[in-house]
Amino acid sequence: MTRFLQSAGPDRVAPAQILVVMGVSGVGKTVVAEAVAARCGWVFQEGDALHPAANILKMSAGVPLSDADREPWLEAVAAWIDRQRAAQTSGVITCSALKRTYRERLTRERPTVRLVYLTANEPLIAARLAKRTGHFMPAGLLRSQLEALEEPTAAENPIVIDAALPLEQIVDHVLVGL
Repeated sequence: MTRFLQSAGPDRVAPAQILVVMGVSGVGKTVVAEAVAARCGWVFQEGDALHPAANILKMSAGVPLSDADREPWLEAVAAWIDRQRAAQTSGVITCSALKRTYRERLTRERPTVRLVYLTANEPLIAARLAKRTGHFMPAGLLRSQLEALEEPTAAENPIVIDAALPLEQIVDHVLVGL
């Protein structure tokens, strides 16, 4: 695991970097986040694993989450980020982070947290969701996620990547964006 990134000069190290790989369900967040973490030797966390059981039951039933439902989940994601930062350990976490307020909650007062926004057209995402097995999020919720999505703006300094690219190219783009 890489604890620090080398900075300019032999005695200086950069603080731990945390990447939040974001986008709608089915865009490829987990695959990309795992690949970036593996390439960098960083810690990986599947953000969906931090959802309270009630959220998973709700989504499994095809019911979109409300802002109130997402509150404890976003708190858990933020807590994971803070633990990594406190340990000076670089990491990658997945989180749909659909709304700007959610992203502000994860990045505010955390200058080493960076968004990686995966974007793709709806037919590609729908095709991926149709092939996916073993995940609680049904394909029927894609439309509600796309409607809720507030794309990150330049002010948020995201690394924006076309999720239709081959995985190795996506990982290369993430690393160049850093």
